[in-house]
Amino acid sequence: MTLTQSIITIAAVVLGTMLTRFLPFLIFTEGKKPPQYITYLGMVLPHAVIGLLVVYCLKDALTGSYHAAPEILAILFIVLLHKWKRNTLMSIGAGTALYMFLLQNYFR
Repeated sequence: MTLTQSIITIAAVVLGTMLTRFLPFLIFTEGKKPPQYITYLGMVLPHAVIGLLVVYCLKDALTGSYHAAPEILAILFIVLLHKWKRNTLMSIGAGTALYMFLLQNYFR
């Protein structure tokens, strides 16, 4: 990639990032109420994205040599910890740590 191509690529990425960050604030000003479908998407999409990420992360789990044992243990731990403490970051962090510990020590 030449220097000119690199500069054009970086400029395109910066422009795309700025456009996606600033455009909603320009379209939906502070005094104006967003349309009902935008409000609906704002409530529904975060849950859909989390579901999509879980499915994507577990897509190859059943074909592995341990048949999803470390994944299931980590997920159960995350759910129980989150129900107990109600702290998303702690649940994600501790679940990731448990999963990595299980993989490195018991499920090689």
